[in-house]
Amino acid sequence: MCGIVAYIGEKEAFPIVLKGLKRLEYRGYDSAGIAVNNGEELNVYKKQGKVVELENFAKDKDTSGGTAIGHTRWATHGKPNDENAHPHTSDNEKYAIVHNGIIENYAVLKEELIQRGHVFKSETDTEVLIHLISDIIEKQQCDLFEATRQALNEVIGAYAIVVISKDNPNEIIAAKKSSPLVIGIGKDDFYIGSDATPIVEYTKNVVYLEDGEIARLSLDSGLTLKTIQNETKTPYIQELEMKIEALEKGGYNHFMQKEIFEQPRSIRDCMRGRLMLNENYISLGGIEAYQDKIFAAKRLIIIACGTSWHAGIVGEYLLEELSRIPVEVEYASEFRYRNPIIDEDDVVIAISQSGETADTLAAIELAKSKGATIIGICNVVNSTIARATDCGAYTHAGPEIGVASTKAFTGQVTVLTLISLLFGKNNGEIDPARFSRLMIEMNAIPEKVEEVLKSDSYIKEIAEIYKDSHNALFLGRGINFPVALEGALKLKEISYIHAEGYPAAEMKHGPIALIDEEMPVFVIATQDASYEKVVSNIQEVKARKGKVIAIVTKGDKDVRKIADHVIEIPRTDDMLVPLLATIPLQLLSYHVSVMRGCNVDQPRNLAKSVTVE
Repeated sequence: MCGIVAYIGEKEAFPIVLKGLKRLEYRGYDSAGIAVNNGEELNVYKKQGKVVELENFAKDKDTSGGTAIGHTRWATHGKPNDENAHPHTSDNEKYAIVHNGIIENYAVLKEELIQRGHVFKSETDTEVLIHLISDIIEKQQCDLFEATRQALNEVIGAYAIVVISKDNPNEIIAAKKSSPLVIGIGKDDFYIGSDATPIVEYTKNVVYLEDGEIARLSLDSGLTLKTIQNETKTPYIQELEMKIEALEKGGYNHFMQKEIFEQPRSIRDCMRGRLMLNENYISLGGIEAYQDKIFAAKRLIIIACGTSWHAGIVGEYLLEELSRIPVEVEYASEFRYRNPIIDEDDVVIAISQSGETADTLAAIELAKSKGATIIGICNVVNSTIARATDCGAYTHAGPEIGVASTKAFTGQVTVLTLISLLFGKNNGEIDPARFSRLMIEMNAIPEKVEEVLKSDSYIKEIAEIYKDSHNALFLGRGINFPVALEGALKLKEISYIHAEGYPAAEMKHGPIALIDEEMPVFVIATQDASYEKVVSNIQEVKARKGKVIAIVTKGDKDVRKIADHVIEIPRTDDMLVPLLATIPLQLLSYHVSVMRGCNVDQPRNLAKSVTVE
């Protein structure tokens, strides 16, 4: 969840860390804080609210110094307020820490420390850790690195931490377990971030910390890396591929708006080098080493959370239709708690935009322990899930800053479609003619998405009509049912309108009781095998005075006669409709959110990357 930024070097640290926190604010925005060391004082400034509140608070304060750590918080232990904001300091105020994760045994440790005379100022688990580190330094007369290493051997849980000492402005200590942390290596300085977005502006050379590693970043001795068991490690320096331009709004009003309109490019990038149209071939180099075992699978299990879970359900329809392999889609957050049956012949597909989702990581570890082969579908290169899986494919959607996922969803569906085509061709379940047609249709999807985006102003008019609704239903059949789920999620998470997605036929089994003249019902009614059934469902809504907004195939006349509004999308193969039908629902949610005065990119109570269970 939370975002961590740190800097040590000859430059002024505070503005670098502050700018980094703004880049990471999508990870949490309940409060923010920075501790800066100027060689004489360790000054800590923190404030409830967004990073701009911290910026305003610190304007007339002493922010000088070349070493600083910063944090933007998504609250877990303790409500959002100034006291619970990070950084937290030790009793003697010599040491400061920022932390992402959860220390599960904090209550036991806190009680022990209270008995030793420690006084706590916050409700957080994080403050316990800096008190423990300070306690170890005082008792064992060791340095900050060694005390942090020892303290981490006593804690249970997940963490990414950065620690500094008032007495040593030339050193920063960083460590991680189950939460991401990246070290940027400059010419004469170091940068730290929860991901690469605060770093890419200053250096392309980075080290991704692995679980159980602790780093000393020293202006005197450079980078030292060990495990918390005290084994020396050699840092592996990689080069970032990210471009700074991808982190800017580029003339759009919001990141979400930009990311919706980037989808023709992001889908094309996802297919580039994989959809070999001239050769009539699908190439997924990321899974080639495990291809024999994957193709021999008797069952596929898809694990994911949130929007990625919706993409997984689309994948279930695709894989079963095109490859005839049984597929199960599981919430990663529930998967390991129900003692699932997994064996060595199973293939697990783990989907995560960030590649850091804690529940999905835990599910991966369980599946790996049972001998299953794990395929990862991620957006963030070198993320934890990308490194934890046996093989996989990146979506190549580029940085997604808006908390509500848009281009990552279509990227995930694109990868799942390519995998389904590859499976289907390999096991002979797709006849050559249909395979060729699907290849051609896939190649045309980016252009068709561009056509859908031209309906933006019309969709904005529809949003104006329904922006004050209190509830909404989203209906779809077959492969479009998960699109209805995703449409409902988008509306509720950024506009705070209660919305539910259902299979269209299930409306009669309960939700129909909610329909009245105030209820907008969004229906995916494209011309496929279930078209006539969906038309009947629309009639049922209209009979109860519901308002119908239908997504239809271009040229449709039947639905137009009965729906209140229709949004046309280009004709494509039934299996590819989700890539087009989801675009109007994204636009509609975006416009409703803006009209309601909501924070589109940073909706309340949410964060982009869920790195705690």
